[in-house]
Amino acid sequence: MKPIRALLVYLTVVFSGAALAAPWVYRLVQNLAPGSGIALQPFHRYVNRCLLVLALAGLWPLLRFLNIRSRTTVGWVPISGQGRNIRLGFALGFASLALAACLPMIAGARIWQTGDGAGQWLQHITNAALSAIVVSFLEELLFRGAVFGTLRRVHSFPSAALISASIYSLVHFFDRPAPPASVDAWTGWATLGQMLHGFTTLHQLVPGFFTLALAGGLLAWARERTGSLWFGIGLHAGWIFWLKAFGFLTREASPAATTAFWGSSRLYDGWPAFGVLAVIALFLAPRWRNARSP
Repeated sequence: MKPIRALLVYLTVVFSGAALAAPWVYRLVQNLAPGSGIALQPFHRYVNRCLLVLALAGLWPLLRFLNIRSRTTVGWVPISGQGRNIRLGFALGFASLALAACLPMIAGARIWQTGDGAGQWLQHITNAALSAIVVSFLEELLFRGAVFGTLRRVHSFPSAALISASIYSLVHFFDRPAPPASVDAWTGWATLGQMLHGFTTLHQLVPGFFTLALAGGLLAWARERTGSLWFGIGLHAGWIFWLKAFGFLTREASPAATTAFWGSSRLYDGWPAFGVLAVIALFLAPRWRNARSP
């Protein structure tokens, strides 16, 4: 069970380190760049960014400890020859959430956002595309490369996919607490605890948790079946584009619009997104039995 213990230590260090580091980073930014856009960010964003930086920085020692010396072991194969996987993955991701985005509009729950000019739309689309590239790359490397790859060494594919997908889904439910009155050495711990309150809010977890867990399972399947991260990166990028674009492309049709079923501007918190991903999962499920043994 060495990989499991290593993963638990890794997660403990990442969360504890972020809580300890965030106040120091915050003070450093306030001293070096007071009044800047970064300095004015709410404190929970400092905790969030410290989590991300430490998670990425800890990948190398985690993999070294597990004696994983080759990049191909975690699915990081050369990009040459992977163009088809990336294109197919992106097409599937883009088309699936495009359908999920259209359903609440067809039902009249959301309508096109017409207040922004062409320049703002272009900027939003560009930002969404950049986010899709960066986020899909980083999250696939972390969750399917390191977390799923570590679990897969000791578990069957279904077990490794379920655990890694659950972790992947949960980390997307950090709450956004109000800024603290002051920042001291313990503020990071207090803010992290407040951020974890998002895990206890039922209307945020259902169906959002299950939608993201399904997405994590599908991405794990892509990693398992192709032997690399590239199909998953393309698939993830297609999804991220719509998750980032949906909020500015559309708005609620009225203040009384029902979000419990159709979801909000986040898209993944509605049942249409869950239903679309569930259909994809049902189509792929018979092929899971061909997954390799650890």
